[in-house]
Amino acid sequence: MTTALVIVDVQGDFCPGGSLATAQGDEVANKIAQLLANPDIRSRFYSHIVATQDWHIDPGEHFSAEPDFVDSWPVHCVAGTEGAAIREPINTALIDAFFRKGEYSAAYSGFEGAADGVGLGDWLRERGVDAIDVCGIAIDHCVRATVLDGLKGGFAVRVLRDMCSPVDATRGELALAEMRDAGAELA
Repeated sequence: MTTALVIVDVQGDFCPGGSLATAQGDEVANKIAQLLANPDIRSRFYSHIVATQDWHIDPGEHFSAEPDFVDSWPVHCVAGTEGAAIREPINTALIDAFFRKGEYSAAYSGFEGAADGVGLGDWLRERGVDAIDVCGIAIDHCVRATVLDGLKGGFAVRVLRDMCSPVDATRGELALAEMRDAGAELA
């Protein structure tokens, strides 16, 4: 199998100090940075490393002054802002492509994103990728949606759960069970 690493939405606004912070956001960023620092990462583990980003311009009702934290949210990851940037210490020079999503509507799955006009699924298939390891933020929203769409797209999917952070711990556990039941491997 040819495997790619998909880093989902590890962005400033989803980490401590951000407008929609998750409790373990910085821990996730640090663990991913450590993984990427492995000198054998490409030769032994991943043919490609990609990242998804919420990249909101005017996402309509996705932003709300009175969010329900399920379908509507505080303003976050506005295109071009520090909150939308990949969180340090992740070395962005090691990432092959950035798939931005949600410019004008809600978008949770990385498979809704595009890099230079090419969707994530097509980009991976063009490079012979048939398996993905997924990590990032938030396991109960964007990681979940990316994993489920990856499975629907025919990819073998493994969730690196110690490199994921939930918005809500209970929903995070439910999302893990849902992903496992759909066919994802939990690592």
